[in-house]
Amino acid sequence: MTTYLTRDGDMADDIAFKQYGTTDGGVVEKLLAANPGLADYGPRLPGGITITLPVIDVVKKTDGVTLWS
Repeated sequence: MTTYLTRDGDMADDIAFKQYGTTDGGVVEKLLAANPGLADYGPRLPGGITITLPVIDVVKKTDGVTLWS
């Protein structure tokens, strides 16, 4: 299990993007579901909250395929 200790002003979507590389596919919702009560703090979190970073399989989108360089 991985955890993250918040700093003043952290936001769940920023934490999700830093950890998982995306906010697509319900990543933020899964992060919030793994941490009941986290959303009650509002969009900007206070410092000192230990949150659980759940294991989430993420498929990262690509900008396409380059056939020639």
